[in-house]
Amino acid sequence: MNAQPITVYPGTAFRSRSHEAVNDPLLRQSFRGAMDFLMSKRAAMFPDEAELQQLRTLGEAIRQRCLAKLPELLETLEANLTRNGVQVHWAETPEEANSIIQGLIARRGGKLAVKGKSMVSEETELNHHLAEHGIEAIESDMGEYIVQLAGEKPSHIIMPAIHKTKEQIAGLFHEHIPDTPYTTDVDELIQIGRHVLRDKYVSADAGISGVNFAVAETGTLCLVENEGNGRMCTTVPPVHIAITGIEKVVELLADVPPLYTLLTRSATGQPVTTYFNMISGPRKPGELDGPEEVHLVLLDNGRSQAYADEQLRKTLQCIRCGACMNHCPVYARVGGHAYGTVYPGPIGEIISPHLLGLEATASLPTASSLCGACGEVCPVRIPIPDLLIRLRTEAIRDPHEHPAHPLRGQGAGRDTRQLTAWRLWRFILTSPARYRVFSWLATRFRMLTPAKQLGWTQNHVPLKPAARTLSERMANRR
Repeated sequence: MNAQPITVYPGTAFRSRSHEAVNDPLLRQSFRGAMDFLMSKRAAMFPDEAELQQLRTLGEAIRQRCLAKLPELLETLEANLTRNGVQVHWAETPEEANSIIQGLIARRGGKLAVKGKSMVSEETELNHHLAEHGIEAIESDMGEYIVQLAGEKPSHIIMPAIHKTKEQIAGLFHEHIPDTPYTTDVDELIQIGRHVLRDKYVSADAGISGVNFAVAETGTLCLVENEGNGRMCTTVPPVHIAITGIEKVVELLADVPPLYTLLTRSATGQPVTTYFNMISGPRKPGELDGPEEVHLVLLDNGRSQAYADEQLRKTLQCIRCGACMNHCPVYARVGGHAYGTVYPGPIGEIISPHLLGLEATASLPTASSLCGACGEVCPVRIPIPDLLIRLRTEAIRDPHEHPAHPLRGQGAGRDTRQLTAWRLWRFILTSPARYRVFSWLATRFRMLTPAKQLGWTQNHVPLKPAARTLSERMANRR
């Protein structure tokens, strides 16, 4: 199975890819139906508005407290994990993280790894890196397995294959899994996938997983899942390697339940997930199951850049529930792949500039209507619209300026033509006299304006002319 590298689409590519997406009626129908379903499921889980707001306030307070103590919590986490027998590795870049994981597998002569769901491993292009070194990595989450067969990347952080229809999945299984008949029965498709993956757990040399919460107090890795594949990946192979971003650490074990209930209810509309795994070390003498080794790779990859700025630090509060994506009118129409980055939707628009630099993501903060829905549903109250405006400012900031915490790629979206137009606009509208002169000239020379004015004249539906007399209005009512 070929691993596909992540492709970043810089500049104006988002516009061209989103144009393709909105002209794909099947894609729009799939996403619209899925987003409506997820929004209604979330709403049903929070019938009491007062309780929801109290939970959001608590979740925000926990995440902000933990981030305020992040450096010391990471040291505490390392010390307690080491005491529990877990080996901790630090990686500043995706390349370092991939090299560490590949080395851990290669030193045991490993050739096969099974993976639970991990967006951070997507972020580092781990599968592609392992394939280049002769190690096959098989996704065991059903959605991830489907997009891996298709040679694609996830289009949603919680439901990777949300853009696929059952007919498309049936075709993939029929084409890539030997002796598999074509069927669109969903239950049968699930059983086919499980049957293929079950043998992989036993023969795998290593299991790889993500981490939802890393508890500094106890040295515990918490993993949330519904399919059981995460538990298989972390217990059956002889080596378990977990990878996560440095922001996932929480201070206390008591911090986990409030965040857990916010995560599951906001993500999939479930009161709890089917499985909640707490991993505190490798197999101990006398125990019958569990890995011989447990490793944790802590990845920075631009997170320290966000952490350094007090406002942008709020980006790291994210618990990866995907609620902002489910409620975003832009994401619902263009899907995840149009963004061209690992994290799509509103959360991707504010975190990708730190991971990839503004030179590759300058257009993403503008992929929003600023309607505020993302901020209203975020379970930990990340002020996403405010952060989008801040990143738009940084994208056009003069690259020669030296702010207190410069962002990588600062000024990448700077366009002198746009800046000149806005300066002219400000010059005219800040003076009543200049505005009157401009209005007088505009009315007399409007015949020089283009016949078609981009989206306005192409998409605007004119209002019906108003009835001028009482009799006309009464006739319209009849």
